[in-house]
Amino acid sequence: MANIGEFLVIVLVILAFLLLLGGIGIYLLVKLGKKAAVKAKEATVRLSTHVNAMGTGDAAEVERLRLDLRREVSLTRQAVEQAQRQGWGLGDLPHLLADLTAQADVHDSQLGMYAQQRRVSPYVDHATLGRLREHQAKLTAMCARIRADLLGDQVQHTATGIADLSSRTDLEIEARRQAPVDPLDQIDELYRRTMEERRTVEERKDHP
Repeated sequence: MANIGEFLVIVLVILAFLLLLGGIGIYLLVKLGKKAAVKAKEATVRLSTHVNAMGTGDAAEVERLRLDLRREVSLTRQAVEQAQRQGWGLGDLPHLLADLTAQADVHDSQLGMYAQQRRVSPYVDHATLGRLREHQAKLTAMCARIRADLLGDQVQHTATGIADLSSRTDLEIEARRQAPVDPLDQIDELYRRTMEERRTVEERKDHP
């Protein structure tokens, strides 16, 4: 009986372990499924935006504004991340970029709503479209200013590195040059040659 009890305990432990593994597997599958669904939805939205931007009219123009803004924000984020990887002092710029990205997302949703309404309604809201264009110009200008500032810092860092490398090159070349001749050695060499020439002349006189 003891052996049967131990066997049942082992079987129950194995079953519990398998159930645990099954539960973990189901959790991971659900989590991955949700992520895949979100990514698929984002891809569908991006594809729809690209397709709608190929048309004509106000709705297509607004969709192109959305694409332009996303590109500007993406380029700016890449510039900031590159500067962070290189260890530059960015101050509060990363937080500023986060706020700018959040505001750009709000503006993007507003552009999307306007484009959708414009596609299904013949009414043209010129005032709202004008304000959206103004907001677009300000957001893209801020992105451009941030990238220009970071690029200026990068060029300055590069200039400093090039100047240091140029100085090291000059020092290395100077060190490899032959040491200058001592003037006293030159005088001794000149005196030696003069005496040899005199000796040669005297020998010729003695043996014409």
